Amino acid sequence: MISRRDFLKRTSAAIAAAGAIQPLLGWATEDSGVIPGKEGMIVRSFRFLDLEMPPEYANLFITPVPHFFVRDHMHEPSTLDAAEWRLAIGGEVEKPMTLSLADLAKLEPHTVTNTLECAGNGRAFHTPHVPGVQWQRGAVGTARFSGPRLRDLLERAGVKPAGKHVMFHGLDEVPGKVPPFIRSIPLDKATDADTLIALQMNGAALTKHHGFPARALVPGWVGAASCKWLAEVKVLDKEFEGNFMNPGYRMPNQPIKPGEAVRPEETHPVTALNVKSLIASPSDGASLESRSVHIQGAAWAGETDIARVEISTDDGATWQSAQLGKEHAHYAWRLWSHTWKAPKAGTYTILSRATDTQGRTQPATAVWNPSGYLYNAIDQVKIHVAA
Repeated sequence: MISRRDFLKRTSAAIAAAGAIQPLLGWATEDSGVIPGKEGMIVRSFRFLDLEMPPEYANLFITPVPHFFVRDHMHEPSTLDAAEWRLAIGGEVEKPMTLSLADLAKLEPHTVTNTLECAGNGRAFHTPHVPGVQWQRGAVGTARFSGPRLRDLLERAGVKPAGKHVMFHGLDEVPGKVPPFIRSIPLDKATDADTLIALQMNGAALTKHHGFPARALVPGWVGAASCKWLAEVKVLDKEFEGNFMNPGYRMPNQPIKPGEAVRPEETHPVTALNVKSLIASPSDGASLESRSVHIQGAAWAGETDIARVEISTDDGATWQSAQLGKEHAHYAWRLWSHTWKAPKAGTYTILSRATDTQGRTQPATAVWNPSGYLYNAIDQVKIHVAA
Protein backbone atom coordinates (compact mmCIF):
# COMPACT_ATOMS: atom_id res chain seq x y z
CA MET A 1 0.00 0.00 0.00
CA ILE A 2 1.22 3.49 -0.81
CA SER A 3 1.26 5.98 2.05
CA ARG A 4 -0.85 9.13 1.85
CA ARG A 5 2.29 11.26 2.11
CA ASP A 6 4.06 9.45 -0.74
CA PHE A 7 0.90 9.51 -2.84
CA LEU A 8 0.51 13.27 -2.41
CA LYS A 9 4.20 13.82 -3.13
CA ARG A 10 4.16 11.78 -6.34
CA THR A 11 0.90 13.25 -7.60
CA SER A 12 2.01 16.81 -6.86
CA ALA A 13 5.23 16.09 -8.75
CA ALA A 14 3.19 14.85 -11.70
CA ILE A 15 1.16 18.06 -11.73
CA ALA A 16 4.33 20.13 -11.66
CA ALA A 17 5.93 18.03 -14.39
CA ALA A 18 2.88 18.48 -16.59
CA GLY A 19 3.21 22.22 -16.31
CA ALA A 20 1.08 24.36 -18.59
CA ILE A 21 -0.93 23.12 -21.51
CA GLN A 22 1.18 20.71 -23.49
CA PRO A 23 0.61 18.11 -26.18
CA LEU A 24 0.41 14.47 -25.15
CA LEU A 25 3.68 13.42 -26.73
CA GLY A 26 4.36 9.95 -28.01
CA TRP A 27 1.81 9.68 -30.80
CA ALA A 28 2.91 7.73 -33.85
CA THR A 29 1.78 7.58 -37.43
CA GLU A 30 1.00 4.39 -39.27
CA ASP A 31 3.95 5.13 -41.55
CA SER A 32 6.43 5.09 -38.67
CA GLY A 33 5.15 1.88 -37.11
CA VAL A 34 6.66 2.97 -33.78
CA ILE A 35 4.84 4.00 -30.62
CA PRO A 36 7.35 5.77 -28.33
CA GLY A 37 7.38 4.09 -24.94
CA LYS A 38 5.50 1.08 -26.32
CA GLU A 39 8.18 -0.56 -28.44
CA GLY A 40 7.61 -4.25 -29.08
CA MET A 41 3.83 -4.09 -28.79
CA ILE A 42 1.52 -5.49 -31.47
CA VAL A 43 -0.31 -2.68 -33.27
CA ARG A 44 -3.94 -3.60 -33.93
CA SER A 45 -5.11 -0.11 -34.92
CA PHE A 46 -3.59 3.30 -35.59
CA ARG A 47 -6.79 5.27 -36.20
CA PHE A 48 -7.78 4.78 -32.58
CA LEU A 49 -4.68 3.40 -30.87
CA ASP A 50 -4.99 -0.29 -29.99
CA LEU A 51 -1.84 -2.05 -28.81
CA GLU A 52 -1.64 -5.70 -27.83
CA MET A 53 0.90 -7.22 -25.45
CA PRO A 54 2.92 -10.12 -26.89
CA PRO A 55 1.96 -13.19 -24.80
CA GLU A 56 5.53 -13.78 -23.61
CA TYR A 57 5.24 -10.59 -21.50
CA ALA A 58 2.70 -12.32 -19.24
CA ASN A 59 5.55 -13.67 -17.12
CA LEU A 60 5.51 -11.03 -14.39
CA PHE A 61 2.94 -10.49 -11.66
CA ILE A 62 2.96 -6.74 -12.38
CA THR A 63 2.99 -5.77 -16.04
CA PRO A 64 5.41 -2.91 -16.77
CA VAL A 65 3.58 0.09 -18.23
CA PRO A 66 5.51 -0.12 -21.55
CA HIS A 67 4.09 -3.64 -22.00
CA PHE A 68 0.54 -2.86 -20.88
CA PHE A 69 -2.06 -3.10 -23.64
CA VAL A 70 -3.82 0.05 -24.91
CA ARG A 71 -7.46 0.25 -25.98
CA ASP A 72 -8.72 3.59 -27.31
CA HIS A 73 -12.31 3.90 -28.52
CA MET A 74 -11.70 7.46 -29.80
CA HIS A 75 -8.75 9.74 -30.42
CA GLU A 76 -6.65 10.42 -27.34
CA PRO A 77 -6.87 14.03 -26.08
CA SER A 78 -4.41 16.12 -28.07
CA THR A 79 -3.63 18.42 -25.14
CA LEU A 80 -4.19 18.35 -21.42
CA ASP A 81 -3.41 20.93 -18.77
CA ALA A 82 -3.00 19.10 -15.48
CA ALA A 83 -3.29 22.33 -13.50
CA GLU A 84 -6.55 23.30 -15.24
CA TRP A 85 -8.08 19.83 -15.43
CA ARG A 86 -11.21 19.32 -13.33
CA LEU A 87 -13.42 16.38 -12.41
CA ALA A 88 -17.12 17.22 -12.14
CA ILE A 89 -19.40 15.12 -9.93
CA GLY A 90 -23.11 15.74 -10.40
CA GLY A 91 -26.46 14.27 -11.32
CA GLU A 92 -28.54 12.71 -8.56
CA VAL A 93 -26.46 14.18 -5.72
CA GLU A 94 -27.15 16.70 -2.98
CA LYS A 95 -23.91 18.67 -3.43
CA PRO A 96 -22.42 18.73 -6.93
CA MET A 97 -18.66 19.18 -6.84
CA THR A 98 -15.75 20.08 -9.06
CA LEU A 99 -12.31 18.86 -8.00
CA SER A 100 -8.83 19.57 -9.27
CA LEU A 101 -6.04 17.02 -9.50
CA ALA A 102 -4.52 18.60 -6.41
CA ASP A 103 -7.83 18.19 -4.56
CA LEU A 104 -7.95 14.48 -5.41
CA ALA A 105 -4.33 14.01 -4.38
CA LYS A 106 -5.18 15.22 -0.86
CA LEU A 107 -7.75 12.47 -0.34
CA GLU A 108 -6.88 9.18 1.33
CA PRO A 109 -5.43 6.93 -1.41
CA HIS A 110 -6.24 3.27 -1.88
CA THR A 111 -4.28 0.78 -3.99
CA VAL A 112 -5.81 -2.09 -5.94
CA THR A 113 -3.85 -4.68 -7.90
CA ASN A 114 -6.08 -5.47 -10.84
CA THR A 115 -5.95 -7.52 -14.01
CA LEU A 116 -7.44 -5.33 -16.71
CA GLU A 117 -8.67 -7.08 -19.85
CA CYS A 118 -10.47 -5.83 -22.93
CA ALA A 119 -13.86 -7.49 -23.35
CA GLY A 120 -12.84 -8.37 -26.91
CA ASN A 121 -9.56 -10.11 -26.00
CA GLY A 122 -9.45 -13.31 -28.06
CA ARG A 123 -12.03 -12.08 -30.57
CA ALA A 124 -9.82 -13.22 -33.47
CA PHE A 125 -10.29 -16.85 -32.42
CA HIS A 126 -14.08 -16.90 -32.64
CA THR A 127 -15.52 -19.06 -35.41
CA PRO A 128 -17.23 -17.82 -37.47
CA HIS A 129 -15.39 -14.50 -37.63
CA VAL A 130 -16.86 -11.47 -35.87
CA PRO A 131 -16.06 -7.80 -36.62
CA GLY A 132 -14.08 -5.52 -34.32
CA VAL A 133 -10.46 -5.16 -33.23
CA GLN A 134 -8.91 -8.56 -33.90
CA TRP A 135 -7.31 -9.07 -30.52
CA GLN A 136 -5.63 -12.42 -30.02
CA ARG A 137 -4.26 -13.19 -26.54
CA GLY A 138 -2.60 -10.04 -25.22
CA ALA A 139 -5.26 -7.39 -24.58
CA VAL A 140 -4.68 -7.94 -20.87
CA GLY A 141 -2.29 -6.84 -18.14
CA THR A 142 -1.97 -6.48 -14.37
CA ALA A 143 -1.06 -3.26 -12.59
CA ARG A 144 -1.27 -1.56 -9.22
CA PHE A 145 -3.66 1.37 -9.46
CA SER A 146 -3.81 4.03 -6.75
CA GLY A 147 -6.17 6.90 -6.04
CA PRO A 148 -9.11 7.93 -3.88
CA ARG A 149 -12.08 5.61 -3.57
CA LEU A 150 -15.00 6.67 -5.73
CA ARG A 151 -17.35 6.01 -2.82
CA ASP A 152 -15.57 8.66 -0.74
CA LEU A 153 -16.34 11.24 -3.41
CA LEU A 154 -19.93 10.06 -3.75
CA GLU A 155 -20.39 10.24 0.01
CA ARG A 156 -19.17 13.84 -0.01
CA ALA A 157 -21.57 14.66 -2.83
CA GLY A 158 -24.45 12.87 -1.12
CA VAL A 159 -26.19 10.42 -3.46
CA LYS A 160 -29.95 10.97 -3.60
CA PRO A 161 -32.34 8.02 -3.17
CA ALA A 162 -33.01 8.14 -6.92
CA GLY A 163 -29.36 7.37 -7.71
CA LYS A 164 -28.96 3.89 -9.19
CA HIS A 165 -26.09 4.10 -11.71
CA VAL A 166 -22.86 6.08 -12.00
CA MET A 167 -21.77 7.38 -15.39
CA PHE A 168 -18.20 8.02 -16.55
CA HIS A 169 -17.35 10.47 -19.35
CA GLY A 170 -13.80 11.08 -20.46
CA LEU A 171 -11.99 13.60 -22.64
CA ASP A 172 -11.65 11.34 -25.69
CA GLU A 173 -11.74 13.42 -28.86
CA VAL A 174 -14.82 12.27 -30.78
CA PRO A 175 -14.47 12.28 -34.58
CA GLY A 176 -17.38 13.49 -36.68
CA LYS A 177 -20.75 12.07 -35.70
CA VAL A 178 -19.35 9.14 -33.73
CA PRO A 179 -21.23 8.79 -30.39
CA PRO A 180 -19.12 9.77 -27.37
CA PHE A 181 -17.61 7.01 -25.28
CA ILE A 182 -19.74 7.09 -22.12
CA ARG A 183 -20.28 4.15 -19.77
CA SER A 184 -22.14 3.61 -16.51
CA ILE A 185 -21.94 1.04 -13.72
CA PRO A 186 -24.45 0.13 -10.99
CA LEU A 187 -24.23 2.16 -7.79
CA ASP A 188 -23.28 -0.87 -5.70
CA LYS A 189 -20.18 -1.46 -7.83
CA ALA A 190 -19.37 2.27 -7.86
CA THR A 191 -19.43 2.33 -4.04
CA ASP A 192 -17.37 -0.84 -3.65
CA ALA A 193 -14.30 -0.20 -1.49
CA ASP A 194 -11.98 -1.10 -4.38
CA THR A 195 -13.50 1.06 -7.13
CA LEU A 196 -11.20 4.04 -7.65
CA ILE A 197 -10.55 7.30 -9.34
CA ALA A 198 -7.04 6.17 -10.23
CA LEU A 199 -4.27 8.74 -10.49
CA GLN A 200 -1.31 6.39 -10.45
CA MET A 201 -0.31 3.14 -12.13
CA ASN A 202 2.54 1.03 -10.77
CA GLY A 203 3.59 3.82 -8.40
CA ALA A 204 3.80 6.62 -10.96
CA ALA A 205 1.38 9.09 -12.52
CA LEU A 206 -0.79 7.62 -15.26
CA THR A 207 0.73 7.93 -18.71
CA LYS A 208 -1.23 9.48 -21.57
CA HIS A 209 -2.13 6.12 -23.12
CA HIS A 210 -3.56 4.91 -19.81
CA GLY A 211 -5.75 7.89 -18.95
CA PHE A 212 -3.67 10.73 -17.49
CA PRO A 213 -4.52 12.56 -15.33
CA ALA A 214 -7.31 10.35 -13.91
CA ARG A 215 -9.31 7.29 -14.88
CA ALA A 216 -11.97 5.12 -13.36
CA LEU A 217 -10.79 1.75 -12.07
CA VAL A 218 -13.58 -0.82 -11.82
CA PRO A 219 -11.73 -3.95 -10.63
CA GLY A 220 -12.63 -7.39 -11.92
CA TRP A 221 -14.75 -5.99 -14.76
CA VAL A 222 -14.02 -5.60 -18.46
CA GLY A 223 -11.65 -2.76 -19.29
CA ALA A 224 -14.39 -0.67 -20.96
CA ALA A 225 -15.83 0.09 -17.51
CA SER A 226 -12.60 1.82 -16.43
CA CYS A 227 -12.96 4.97 -18.53
CA LYS A 228 -9.81 6.98 -19.22
CA TRP A 229 -9.09 10.76 -19.18
CA LEU A 230 -12.00 11.08 -16.79
CA ALA A 231 -13.74 14.48 -16.68
CA GLU A 232 -17.26 13.76 -15.43
CA VAL A 233 -18.87 11.42 -12.93
CA LYS A 234 -22.64 11.63 -12.96
CA VAL A 235 -25.11 9.75 -10.77
CA LEU A 236 -28.15 8.61 -12.77
CA ASP A 237 -31.53 7.16 -11.89
CA LYS A 238 -30.98 4.32 -14.38
CA GLU A 239 -28.37 2.78 -16.64
CA PHE A 240 -26.94 5.28 -19.11
CA GLU A 241 -28.57 5.12 -22.53
CA GLY A 242 -25.91 5.41 -25.19
CA ASN A 243 -24.16 3.53 -27.97
CA PHE A 244 -21.45 2.05 -25.75
CA MET A 245 -24.01 0.69 -23.28
CA ASN A 246 -26.58 -0.53 -25.78
CA PRO A 247 -26.04 -2.08 -28.30
CA GLY A 248 -22.34 -1.96 -27.36
CA TYR A 249 -20.87 -4.18 -24.64
CA ARG A 250 -23.88 -6.46 -24.31
CA MET A 251 -24.23 -10.24 -24.53
CA PRO A 252 -27.26 -12.37 -25.49
CA ASN A 253 -28.98 -13.83 -22.43
CA GLN A 254 -28.92 -17.23 -24.14
CA PRO A 255 -26.42 -18.64 -26.65
CA ILE A 256 -27.40 -17.85 -30.23
CA LYS A 257 -26.35 -19.17 -33.60
CA PRO A 258 -24.37 -17.03 -36.05
CA GLY A 259 -26.76 -14.90 -38.08
CA GLU A 260 -29.57 -15.28 -35.56
CA ALA A 261 -31.18 -11.99 -34.55
CA VAL A 262 -31.39 -10.98 -30.91
CA ARG A 263 -33.55 -8.19 -29.51
CA PRO A 264 -32.02 -5.62 -27.11
CA GLU A 265 -34.27 -6.80 -24.27
CA GLU A 266 -32.76 -10.28 -24.70
CA THR A 267 -29.28 -9.05 -23.83
CA HIS A 268 -27.39 -8.01 -20.70
CA PRO A 269 -24.36 -5.76 -20.08
CA VAL A 270 -20.88 -7.28 -20.11
CA THR A 271 -19.51 -6.82 -16.61
CA ALA A 272 -17.14 -9.21 -14.78
CA LEU A 273 -14.36 -11.11 -16.54
CA ASN A 274 -14.46 -14.84 -17.23
CA VAL A 275 -12.05 -17.43 -15.85
CA LYS A 276 -9.12 -17.64 -18.26
CA SER A 277 -5.49 -18.69 -18.65
CA LEU A 278 -2.65 -17.66 -20.94
CA ILE A 279 0.49 -19.58 -21.84
CA ALA A 280 3.39 -17.12 -21.85
CA SER A 281 6.12 -19.62 -22.73
CA PRO A 282 7.05 -21.53 -24.69
CA SER A 283 5.68 -19.34 -27.45
CA ASP A 284 3.43 -20.65 -30.18
CA GLY A 285 5.52 -22.17 -32.97
CA ALA A 286 8.66 -22.43 -30.84
CA SER A 287 11.30 -25.00 -31.74
CA LEU A 288 13.03 -26.38 -28.64
CA GLU A 289 16.34 -28.20 -28.41
CA SER A 290 15.62 -29.91 -25.09
CA ARG A 291 12.90 -32.42 -24.24
CA SER A 292 12.63 -30.80 -20.80
CA VAL A 293 10.09 -28.01 -21.28
CA HIS A 294 9.36 -25.28 -18.74
CA ILE A 295 5.78 -24.05 -19.25
CA GLN A 296 4.58 -20.86 -17.58
CA GLY A 297 1.81 -18.31 -17.83
CA ALA A 298 -0.94 -16.47 -15.99
CA ALA A 299 -4.58 -17.14 -15.06
CA TRP A 300 -7.33 -14.80 -13.86
CA ALA A 301 -11.03 -14.80 -13.07
CA GLY A 302 -12.27 -11.23 -12.64
CA GLU A 303 -13.95 -10.82 -9.26
CA THR A 304 -13.08 -14.35 -8.11
CA ASP A 305 -9.82 -16.14 -7.40
CA ILE A 306 -8.00 -18.86 -9.30
CA ALA A 307 -8.26 -22.27 -7.63
CA ARG A 308 -6.07 -24.27 -10.01
CA VAL A 309 -4.44 -24.38 -13.43
CA GLU A 310 -3.99 -27.64 -15.34
CA ILE A 311 -1.76 -28.55 -18.28
CA SER A 312 -2.28 -31.16 -20.97
CA THR A 313 0.20 -32.29 -23.61
CA ASP A 314 -1.91 -35.11 -25.08
CA ASP A 315 -4.84 -33.21 -26.57
CA GLY A 316 -6.75 -33.14 -23.29
CA ALA A 317 -6.69 -36.88 -22.58
CA THR A 318 -4.90 -36.26 -19.28
CA TRP A 319 -4.21 -33.16 -17.21
CA GLN A 320 -1.49 -32.29 -14.69
CA SER A 321 -1.71 -29.56 -12.06
CA ALA A 322 0.54 -26.54 -12.53
CA GLN A 323 2.26 -24.83 -9.62
CA LEU A 324 0.61 -21.52 -8.71
CA GLY A 325 2.91 -18.57 -7.99
CA LYS A 326 3.16 -17.13 -4.50
CA GLU A 327 2.10 -13.58 -5.44
CA HIS A 328 -1.62 -13.20 -4.99
CA ALA A 329 -4.14 -10.36 -4.84
CA HIS A 330 -7.89 -10.16 -5.27
CA TYR A 331 -8.76 -9.18 -8.88
CA ALA A 332 -5.23 -10.06 -10.04
CA TRP A 333 -3.96 -12.92 -12.13
CA ARG A 334 -1.95 -15.79 -10.65
CA LEU A 335 1.26 -16.78 -12.34
CA TRP A 336 1.74 -20.52 -12.76
CA SER A 337 4.40 -22.91 -14.01
CA HIS A 338 4.83 -26.56 -14.94
CA THR A 339 7.82 -28.65 -16.07
CA TRP A 340 7.16 -31.39 -18.60
CA LYS A 341 9.47 -33.81 -20.39
CA ALA A 342 8.52 -34.69 -23.93
CA PRO A 343 8.73 -38.48 -24.46
CA LYS A 344 10.45 -38.03 -27.83
CA ALA A 345 11.18 -35.51 -30.53
CA GLY A 346 8.16 -34.23 -32.40
CA THR A 347 5.37 -31.69 -32.55
CA TYR A 348 3.16 -31.17 -29.49
CA THR A 349 0.24 -28.99 -28.50
CA ILE A 350 0.30 -27.65 -24.96
CA LEU A 351 -3.08 -26.82 -23.41
CA SER A 352 -3.81 -24.80 -20.28
CA ARG A 353 -7.12 -24.47 -18.46
CA ALA A 354 -7.96 -22.59 -15.28
CA THR A 355 -10.66 -23.15 -12.66
CA ASP A 356 -11.80 -20.46 -10.23
CA THR A 357 -13.04 -20.65 -6.66
CA GLN A 358 -16.65 -20.68 -7.89
CA GLY A 359 -15.99 -23.88 -9.82
CA ARG A 360 -16.00 -22.27 -13.26
CA THR A 361 -13.56 -23.94 -15.68
CA GLN A 362 -12.39 -22.79 -19.08
CA PRO A 363 -14.37 -24.53 -21.81
CA ALA A 364 -12.89 -26.31 -24.81
CA THR A 365 -14.85 -23.90 -27.02
CA ALA A 366 -15.85 -20.36 -26.06
CA VAL A 367 -19.48 -19.27 -26.27
CA TRP A 368 -19.89 -17.51 -29.61
CA ASN A 369 -21.57 -14.09 -29.63
CA PRO A 370 -21.95 -11.41 -32.34
CA SER A 371 -19.36 -9.06 -30.79
CA GLY A 372 -16.81 -11.67 -29.78
CA TYR A 373 -16.83 -10.74 -26.10
CA LEU A 374 -15.36 -12.71 -23.19
CA TYR A 375 -13.54 -15.35 -25.23
CA ASN A 376 -12.09 -17.83 -22.74
CA ALA A 377 -11.51 -21.16 -24.47
CA ILE A 378 -8.67 -23.36 -23.21
CA ASP A 379 -5.40 -21.74 -24.29
CA GLN A 380 -2.97 -23.60 -26.51
CA VAL A 381 0.42 -23.32 -28.17
CA LYS A 382 2.04 -25.67 -30.65
CA ILE A 383 5.75 -26.45 -30.26
CA HIS A 384 8.34 -28.64 -31.92
CA VAL A 385 10.81 -30.58 -29.80
CA ALA A 386 13.94 -31.27 -31.83
CA ALA A 387 16.05 -33.25 -29.36
